[in-house]
Amino acid sequence: MINKQSLWFLTLFSLILVLSVYYITMPNELLLTNNSNYTERTVKEETNTDSDTKVTITESESLVSMRVNLEEERGETMAELKSLLTSEQTTSEEKNNAYEQIKYLNDIKAKEEAIEQKIKNKFQLDSFVKIDNTEIKIVAVKKDHDITLANNIMRSVQEEFEGKVYITVKFEK
Repeated sequence: MINKQSLWFLTLFSLILVLSVYYITMPNELLLTNNSNYTERTVKEETNTDSDTKVTITESESLVSMRVNLEEERGETMAELKSLLTSEQTTSEEKNNAYEQIKYLNDIKAKEEAIEQKIKNKFQLDSFVKIDNTEIKIVAVKKDHDITLANNIMRSVQEEFEGKVYITVKFEK
């Protein structure tokens, strides 16, 4: 007989799994369209009515697309790892490895967000950051490709890590 605590856990886990699958299978166009319309609408409502200047801030659709793809990829990995954690056939060592990988993925996500925020604050650029072990890929939105700016971004990102990491910076319009 399953006790109440296990039943609640199973119910909540199933709900989270269903919502994750729904989010992953949602078309990218729907996500991109809704996000960009929301951003434009919010900025237009906040514009100053006294001046003739109109400010529209929209995040690059390619950055949003990259973020969604990365989230989908990591979501699938997380779902697999969580299924390993809840499976009765897996050994405790496999469960420990799955837990460590989940923890690592969450740490990477936090580090990527921190780097994006640092680039936004220090260089006033929207960016996308992806970390793969010791390789960091940065895509920044800027019309001009500036080597000095790319070097400064690389130095700034390297400060976040103790060891040497391979950093690439790509500028996109």
